[in-house]
Amino acid sequence: MFFSRLKGEWKEFRILLKNIPAVVTVLFIMSVFSMNLLANKSISLPWDWLALDCGIIVSWFAFFTMDIVTKRFGPKAATELSILATLVNLFFCLLLFLGSLIPGVWGESFVEGSEDILNHALDRTFGGTWYVVLGSTAAFILSAVVNNFSNFAIGRLFKKKPDGFTAYILRTYVSTAIGQFADNFTFALLVSHFFFGWSMVQCVTCALTGMVAELLCELIFLYPGFAITRRWKKDGVGEEYLKFKEKAHENPHHGHE
Repeated sequence: MFFSRLKGEWKEFRILLKNIPAVVTVLFIMSVFSMNLLANKSISLPWDWLALDCGIIVSWFAFFTMDIVTKRFGPKAATELSILATLVNLFFCLLLFLGSLIPGVWGESFVEGSEDILNHALDRTFGGTWYVVLGSTAAFILSAVVNNFSNFAIGRLFKKKPDGFTAYILRTYVSTAIGQFADNFTFALLVSHFFFGWSMVQCVTCALTGMVAELLCELIFLYPGFAITRRWKKDGVGEEYLKFKEKAHENPHHGHE
């Protein structure tokens, strides 16, 4: 029974990947990879109580993608896509780590008298640090679950116009705020607090500031996201996946044979 269920879930996942536009999947995975790499760099600010990292400049796109996928395909689909992106990110982090172990010299390390120091620093940056990788992974998975299922739950409150712009705005903004705060705070707590010496005030302000930055970015792309979900529905994007899920719900043994 377990293997039959597992086989059915795998079939559903393969149909999902075939139904989500390939460009969306690629850009989503790239956003997850790049935001974790950029999280290695902190932003210099004139206030001691405020701390941010450069991951915020791209993290908005990951949440934007999860919101539109949740709207069309459901929270389970968006979470599975997030897990896939995380696994791909970990794989490429491993490749970067192996690359950092290969003897050689980075192009940007050619500064007279500082070659060894800069080369070692670049190896450490691109090779990654275990606690940064694990912290960002845990933070993103948690925030993805929070964002996707809160987005879906808020959407169910709109009985009359579930596909309206107002419903899209509220489900996107509230879920993004909660999910982004969870992401920033978890990473700040697991990594910045314990390894970089951030205070709890800095962790909270980082999470809040990152959340605000995320919401401002989503404000710019709010209507495009809404338009994309409407276009997907009009063009029948994801119909195969949605019908498969519906049949599987009606008949638990469907697709598990």
